[in-house]
Amino acid sequence: MLVAPSILSANFGRLDEEIKAICGAGCDFVHVDVMDGHFVPNLTIGPVVVGAAAKVSSKPLDIHLMVENNTFFTELFAPLKPKYLSFHIEEEKHPHRLIQKIKSYSISPAIVLNPHSPLSSIEYILEEIDMVLLMSVNPGFGGQSFIPSSLKKAERLRKMIDSAGLKTLIEVDGGINDKNVYDLKNAGVDIVVAGNYVFGSPSYKNAIDSLRV
Repeated sequence: MLVAPSILSANFGRLDEEIKAICGAGCDFVHVDVMDGHFVPNLTIGPVVVGAAAKVSSKPLDIHLMVENNTFFTELFAPLKPKYLSFHIEEEKHPHRLIQKIKSYSISPAIVLNPHSPLSSIEYILEEIDMVLLMSVNPGFGGQSFIPSSLKKAERLRKMIDSAGLKTLIEVDGGINDKNVYDLKNAGVDIVVAGNYVFGSPSYKNAIDSLRV
């Protein structure tokens, strides 16, 4: 299991130290939640702060857009060259067009599904993306409890991907800990995003290691 700690739960008063700490603890990606206060009821960080984070991170960025104007925000964050740039299918009217735009920056495109969103919404563009991010909480705030139905959704998505002969990765975000990570692994999940579980732990390394099942 690959691990992407979400800096939404980090101490922003010493963000550079926090990012260096999770990288030193062996994380695979640094997950960045970008919220605009419109698509979700929270407002987080912009490209200036994320750019500073990219400079101190020794691991690739995994940027998750929770915004209304995906194209505008893609153009803001693409110059930072994250590994993944993900957007919500619920908000995008022209996902194929946006996918091609993300690819034009040599960035791996990913699509995010809220807990209620059906897998059928990405059926015809699954082969165009490199990762699907399944939200296992309602997006907007950290520290929420894992929604159990996310497991069945991950299982069905894995079957969709495998039956199509694709290499698309599955990432899950929300309420992840050392207990439910085993079920997620069995469901076919490749990457877990963990915020409070990592940054609330006295040892970032022990927390990250406990998710590697």
